[in-house]
Amino acid sequence: MRRLPVADPGLPDARSATRYLSWLVRRSRMTIITAIALSAAWMGCQSLVPAMVGRAIDAAATENGRALAGWGLALLVIGVLQALIGITRHRYSVANWLGAGFRTVQVTVRRANRLGSALPGRLEAGEVVAIGTSDINHIGGAVDVAARGTGALLAVTTVTVLLLHTSVPLGLVVLVGVPVLMVVVGGLIRPLHRRQQAYREQQGRLTGRAADLVTGLRVLRGVGGEEVMVARYREQSQALRAAGVRTAAVESLLESAQVLLPGAFLVLITWLGARFAAGNRITVGQLVSFYAYAAFLVAPLRQLTDSIDKLTRGHVSARRVIGMLRLPQGLADPPDPLPMPDGDLADPESGVRVAAGRLTAIVAEDPADAARIADRLGRYADGATLGGVPLAELPLAAVRRRILVAENEARLFSGRLRSDLDPHRSGLLPAALEAAAAQDIVDGLPGGLDSVVAERGRSFSGGQQQRLRLARALVADPEILILVEPTNAVDAHTEARIAERISVLRAGRTTVVCTSSPLVLGHADRVLYLEQGRVVAAGTHHELLETEPRYARVVLREEQS
Repeated sequence: MRRLPVADPGLPDARSATRYLSWLVRRSRMTIITAIALSAAWMGCQSLVPAMVGRAIDAAATENGRALAGWGLALLVIGVLQALIGITRHRYSVANWLGAGFRTVQVTVRRANRLGSALPGRLEAGEVVAIGTSDINHIGGAVDVAARGTGALLAVTTVTVLLLHTSVPLGLVVLVGVPVLMVVVGGLIRPLHRRQQAYREQQGRLTGRAADLVTGLRVLRGVGGEEVMVARYREQSQALRAAGVRTAAVESLLESAQVLLPGAFLVLITWLGARFAAGNRITVGQLVSFYAYAAFLVAPLRQLTDSIDKLTRGHVSARRVIGMLRLPQGLADPPDPLPMPDGDLADPESGVRVAAGRLTAIVAEDPADAARIADRLGRYADGATLGGVPLAELPLAAVRRRILVAENEARLFSGRLRSDLDPHRSGLLPAALEAAAAQDIVDGLPGGLDSVVAERGRSFSGGQQQRLRLARALVADPEILILVEPTNAVDAHTEARIAERISVLRAGRTTVVCTSSPLVLGHADRVLYLEQGRVVAAGTHHELLETEPRYARVVLREEQS
């Protein structure tokens, strides 16, 4: 069995939704061509059955036993062949659907990784969730329907030729009636397209709002804003419900048209065939064939209208995908990157300078200032330098390998804990767990490091998550490690152990800690105090306590809290 998804999805064509769907078709062209051939053969076998039944009836009416046995055997062969082809066709159909969906997941995840921290500011979380849930289904359906729609079109063409050969008027009815049906059904597709697009946009916004509510529920309760936000969510939810009802109204009309119009077409052909048989213009066997053809045409006609519907839905979803793929990358490599230099890491805007191989602490009157400096030092925003060279002029991949920023917004991944903390099996995990005071967490799990972590690490408390995230950052063992409030969710005793052990484990390597905890600051080689985003004092923790009252006020406030 072929494994999905494939290792390399390729470079998608994001110039338009149509080009993106065409790219998906090209990437799976062999299986799609095979599915088209199988679908054509499957429908072709079905389209031949009514003619064979009519011939068999005519042979029975003329008491030609030999001919009757021959047509009966032919029907058996066609039936067995149709079953075998149908099974194989379905397998390839599912492979095409899964291939398009998984390939879309791969290219969107790859794009999300490249956008990094710029993604939340440019695309709502609900949009990303909707792409990975509903949009991939519609895109997969649009790619899959290409084979089935082609087979249905071939079946209608075959039936039309057979009817024209037997009776020109009946053949012309089919030849003219099918395009008319397609035009009528196609007229319902455009308003459905518009309403689906509007519904999809509202759904993405509401999903994002729900994610924001869950994330900030504790804060909302603290400031008394829970009822206001719930009321807004309820209002948007009702608007989404109304949009869903409007979309469903058009969808129900389309579904009814897909049943009613082919059914009326069946009645028309049956009535005309009966008139021709009564006038001896066709035989009884041909009449039976015409009825069977009319009944058979319901399936390919429904397939054709369904193809239009699925292609429309796939086009809407593809527009969402290319919208994400075309988002500009916030942090890109410079046109002519410079070689990585050695030296101190510095942020000229704030006056922060981090000495190589030392443990430096940053204390800010406003913690948001320290977080912004950490972003610049890690090149998540422009402004910092390394050895006097702007980080923006260095290769991004090299900067990421050399500088790691570990913040509290990071999440634990679902899966085995060992794979999350030490995916490359570096051998540093025991020391990192010890330094982060997280060994007791592992010891308390039923399977130890092989225990499965729930989504986002929700099975752990806030302090446990923080210690495990710190252990993961220490395992990475970067040349420059920047920690943002690494101990604000743990108790004082645990914090003291972590502060001491980090200074020992990271000895000789550059470490920056953004914190106002006295227990951590006491182990720093150098402390920088900032006000209004600028360094106003520097020294050791004890020196600043004695000489800088503003620093003492911030730190002692943290100690008292």
